[in-house]
Amino acid sequence: MSFFSSSSADSHLATAKTVLTTAASVAATAMLVRSVANEFLPGELRDYILGGIRSIFSRFSSELTIVIDEFEGLVNNQIYESAETYLGTKISPSTQRLKVSKPDAEKAFSVTVERDQTITDVFNGVKLNWVLICHHVETTNFHNPRDLNSTLKSEVRSMELTFHKKHKDMVLNTYLPFILKEAKSLKQEAKALRIFTLDQQNMYGNYSEAWLGINLDHPSTFDTLALDSETKEFVMEDLKRFVKRKEYYRKVGKAWKRGYLLYGPPGTGKSSLIAAMANYLHFDIYDLELTELNYNSELRRLLISTPNRSIVVVEDIDCTIQSQDRLAESGETSGNHERQQVTLSGLLNFIDGLWSSCGDERIIVFTTNHKDKLDPALLRPGRMDVHIHMSYCTPCGFRQLAAIYLGIKEHLLFGEIEEAIQETQVTPAEVAEQLLKSSDNIETTLKGLLDFLRKKKESQELEANKAEQEAKDKEEQQRKQKEDGDKKDDNDEKKIVIE
Repeated sequence: MSFFSSSSADSHLATAKTVLTTAASVAATAMLVRSVANEFLPGELRDYILGGIRSIFSRFSSELTIVIDEFEGLVNNQIYESAETYLGTKISPSTQRLKVSKPDAEKAFSVTVERDQTITDVFNGVKLNWVLICHHVETTNFHNPRDLNSTLKSEVRSMELTFHKKHKDMVLNTYLPFILKEAKSLKQEAKALRIFTLDQQNMYGNYSEAWLGINLDHPSTFDTLALDSETKEFVMEDLKRFVKRKEYYRKVGKAWKRGYLLYGPPGTGKSSLIAAMANYLHFDIYDLELTELNYNSELRRLLISTPNRSIVVVEDIDCTIQSQDRLAESGETSGNHERQQVTLSGLLNFIDGLWSSCGDERIIVFTTNHKDKLDPALLRPGRMDVHIHMSYCTPCGFRQLAAIYLGIKEHLLFGEIEEAIQETQVTPAEVAEQLLKSSDNIETTLKGLLDFLRKKKESQELEANKAEQEAKDKEEQQRKQKEDGDKKDDNDEKKIVIE
């Protein structure tokens, strides 16, 4: 019995050795063929032969390979670009070669796959293998849009994605759309934020070139804003909800945009909040100065030229836009009849009319120091959806500023300072300026701030008393004028009776 068992085991072992030897021989032969082909055959012939070999083996394989070329004709293949970006985040310790670059438009290094390097990804429990395939083309008829140095010798690049055939529908319907979405998010986070303003020299040419931009290096974030925590949490949640609701906006038939009105006295942090919103969403800022425009048509063309995922800012809206009806009523148009201007109706047509659908995922921010001066037509939801009051500094705001500028969360002088802040109209900018004047001694700095607050309170009380006295004097003057008028009327009546 043991003899037959031993014989069977020896037979299985011999079979296994034969299989392993055959596999090793086939692998060695394949490697030899590939080496010889790489060494002696022209590139186009080599690719043709190796492609034929792969085709033969694929007939007996349960795997499916999707080829994603870099270009479709002369047009960039969006799937290729997205895969290149996405795979840069899937580099494993076993990867031996990478490509690293630093584009001007990005704030970090860009890491991509090098040729012939296999990257393995796992999605929904399915193993997927990626490899970048490159081969040279030498012909005067070939043009690579990314190769600006030479059209005589370039690379044709493609991504090959290999997986089990039974997962084809999942890859096409779920995995590739996921990569497109993920790559879009990665590119948005990696790019350097920019702020744009109008370039008057290009205003009347190509409107897409009418915006002049520079990098936005504003350090403001929601962590550094001297804003009460409840308001900050509300704004952050509102922004987060907005960027995730594309399908909802489409379902209810509304343009995918959001309007904010920031109102309050100067120095309360309106510009810092806008910068914090841009840094939070990774959206570029387009600063629109309406006084530089002469026609409503210019406004429409400029706003259409702004890309998706951007913040359009219109500062001091109460000063920069007026309705023609109000001007006509006040008679101010008489001496300025020939001058054209952007009208309130022109602005409303863009932010809430048919033109509002020309672009997705946009935020429009209006600022004003005087909300009460705005036309009620601007204030309704759909135009200015969120109204945020940027108030004077509060005790909570002061503590945030102290933590940022002085690196402290508590001090014996905090109680006096907070009491003085509650009794004084002081802006966060003024408090920050006092903290910036600091010496190395924190107590000296806080005492300096307290002294500033006391003097400001005294000044405000004097101004309030003066204003109150002027109001009383004006009221007394009006009362006397009324009495004098009444006496005059009485005298006139008596005179009529005597006559």
